[in-house]
Amino acid sequence: MARKKRKQDIEGGGANDWLTTYADMITLMLCFFVILFNPDDVTQGQLEAISESMRTGGIGSMAGGLTITSGRAADLGNTIMSLPSMERGRVLGTALRRAVSIFSPEIRTNKIKITHDERGLVITLAGDAFFNPASARINIEATRETLLRLGTYLDSPELRARKFRIEGHTDGTDVDPAGPWEDNWQLSMERSRAVLRYLSALGINENRFQISGFAATVPVASDETEEGRAQNRRVNIIIVDEGHL
Repeated sequence: MARKKRKQDIEGGGANDWLTTYADMITLMLCFFVILFNPDDVTQGQLEAISESMRTGGIGSMAGGLTITSGRAADLGNTIMSLPSMERGRVLGTALRRAVSIFSPEIRTNKIKITHDERGLVITLAGDAFFNPASARINIEATRETLLRLGTYLDSPELRARKFRIEGHTDGTDVDPAGPWEDNWQLSMERSRAVLRYLSALGINENRFQISGFAATVPVASDETEEGRAQNRRVNIIIVDEGHL
């Protein structure tokens, strides 16, 4: 009787441990293949989190459910839930590559910068290249070809279901009291509006846009140097991620 009881105990415990370890392995492999399928928007932090889980997880150990602690399992779950949808990652990844190709001459001369953040794909127009000094008038003579390519790009089939946000930014230098602007808030908003008017004149539905002016409240460089102030004078056109509409 004692021998039979020990056999049942061993069989019962072994089955439970094996199933838990197998579940750990399947979860981690799913994470791994999700990243392989859609690498465009996976951050370095997400890769490191899953890599760490796979190093310390149940794949290389037979300790069953104890191979991943409750805290690590929760972190892994949050990492997977935060990954972008397959379709969004595919579309924005393709759009980013096309933008870099289309605007490569302007990127090389620092007239345009292409980046990507949590809001979506960001096309940054250098203020000094696209506007006359202290003005909301677009320098059409120098930028017409670039703006035409921008309009064609934003109205391309892959982006026609997207919304856009135009954000104007200035440096921290006060406006001329004798000039047309009350302050940098007004100037940044009018520059956003000028870009909107030009793009809508090219046939893009203005209802797809939001505009805003941030004055000098969101600098990207130090306002202590002329180079830094030039970087802060900019207009961002954001192809908005669905989560930030």
